[in-house]
Amino acid sequence: MEELKWYVVHTYSGYENTVAASIEKAVENRGMHDLIQEVNIPMETVTEITDNGPKTVERKVFPGYVLVKMVLTDDTWHLVRNIRGATGFVGSGNKAIPLSDAEIAALGVEKHEVVVNYNVGDSVKITDGALESFIGTVEEIDMEQSKVRVVVSMFGRETPVELELDQVEVIKN
Repeated sequence: MEELKWYVVHTYSGYENTVAASIEKAVENRGMHDLIQEVNIPMETVTEITDNGPKTVERKVFPGYVLVKMVLTDDTWHLVRNIRGATGFVGSGNKAIPLSDAEIAALGVEKHEVVVNYNVGDSVKITDGALESFIGTVEEIDMEQSKVRVVVSMFGRETPVELELDQVEVIKN
């Protein structure tokens, strides 16, 4: 079976919620949960300054677009294309092009929960990237940005490097 990927569906402006709900209902009615798993409208929380003071509102990050995690088949393509308010997939011609892993990560649609089993001061081995297999000491862990700063000894000097949380592993003594 093809793998699940995120596709972008273009909608009429203001129809995002209707399209998302209609897709979910159609999936429910046809029992296609294995083919269309998730429908997402990326939202951001914004503070607007009004005459009455600051007001926090949810705003669509991409008005006119809905993200759908699905296996692209003739059936799923037609299901989504025939939803009222959906104008088509983002892609070239009639070919829907899935989002790349990097694009999905940038959108924050899928949060990859990284379990950190090391602490500041621990010795770690870098498992990925240019400094793979270097040993260093954890100096700082930034869960918000999913980054870790590791001090590595290079050419006799202590050098701090910033890495993704999952690019290091604790050294078992």
